[in-house]
Amino acid sequence: MRLGLMIMAMTLVASIGANAAPPTSGDEAPDYVGKTLDGDFVNLSSNRGKAVVISYWATWCHYCLKELPILSNIQRSVGKDHMQVIAVNTESRDVFRKVTRALQNLDIQLAYDPDSKGREAYGVGPISHMVIIGRDGVIDSVHKGYGEESLEKIVAAINRATGAGKPAREPEQKKAS
Repeated sequence: MRLGLMIMAMTLVASIGANAAPPTSGDEAPDYVGKTLDGDFVNLSSNRGKAVVISYWATWCHYCLKELPILSNIQRSVGKDHMQVIAVNTESRDVFRKVTRALQNLDIQLAYDPDSKGREAYGVGPISHMVIIGRDGVIDSVHKGYGEESLEKIVAAINRATGAGKPAREPEQKKAS
């Protein structure tokens, strides 16, 4: 009887985790994103203090291929001290290996998700899918199935995540003694 209750409890916990809602604005971002071609883990924790843009993409997604050089230019402009773009390919290792050679000049981190753990953690369905994470590790926004018409919203989210566009604090006035 006790074993039966334990099994039922474990099944319930597993099903709750499997049906959990994907993270959204205001949620802590999952740490695991994917792997490099060498098999090293790509985690958010290695980018602490930086804004992170994660773009899930595939070679058959024409908008995604147009987006990668734009994200690379944003990465260069903002600088790696303040922001990291991680482009996660959703295809096989062979496809990722071939496309990595073609994209090696981009100033972004390339990764892939061979076991779908990153996609599951971020609730990635159809491509295109972008997650913008603030320097505090909290998700600013999630963009699904977007195109060029969403560019203003995405740029605004990146600015919020990096802290750009915030008014500078005025220097405090010294009081006369």
